[in-house]
Amino acid sequence: MEYLIFQLQAPISAWGDTAVGEYRPTANYPSESALIGLLGAALGIDRTEEQRHQSLVTELRFAIGVQSSGRLLRDYHTAQVPGRVQLKNRPQRTRRDELSIPKEELNTILSTRDYRQDAACLIAIQTTPEASLQLSELVQAIQQPKFVLYLGRKSCPPSLPLWPQILEADNALQAMDMYREKLGVKSGEQQSSLERLVWGVGIEAGVQHDFQTVRKDRLLSRAHWQFGDRTEFVALLERPAIN
Repeated sequence: MEYLIFQLQAPISAWGDTAVGEYRPTANYPSESALIGLLGAALGIDRTEEQRHQSLVTELRFAIGVQSSGRLLRDYHTAQVPGRVQLKNRPQRTRRDELSIPKEELNTILSTRDYRQDAACLIAIQTTPEASLQLSELVQAIQQPKFVLYLGRKSCPPSLPLWPQILEADNALQAMDMYREKLGVKSGEQQSSLERLVWGVGIEAGVQHDFQTVRKDRLLSRAHWQFGDRTEFVALLERPAIN
């Protein structure tokens, strides 16, 4: 079976989780919807193109090898926003457009936003049998993305090239081990071990899960920010480092 493997590392990353009020938490590793957004940006899919986003949801299967969950960074955030009345019937293509009203009509909102510092993971992607999208197309898009890639928020650019590779393997874990070995040879540096393997329904993981959970990260509508439940499997493991 063919797997597309690439790496995600950044000084800070933010993988949105269920948000209540003005608190914006982050998960320890990417959500499915975050990966769909990342690949959509690489392919040049506009946020309004609902059908193309749904094609990615139905045609791609993901596994995540967590190398490091990083450390929590909590940011107390303030921002100016216009009220709903001021926003009505007024185009807002940019942040500048949004704030182009008298200062006395702006409101200040307070929020808490979480980030992960120095987190790192490997992503394995497998296409479904009926998929029209080829893994080679994703490799080209990741290497030459149409839109800027970031890890959850625009303030979180990757610190290393994603280095996408298509590998033939029996399962996602084996493909990640092969990737780590190739990357170790390429960089001449020891590659971090895997702490956990996380995957969804439909991809061959190569290991038994220790537990399963339900995560609300299945993209239903990008335009309306709607997400559905998805079953996720987690295996706790410690893979040896590879030189």
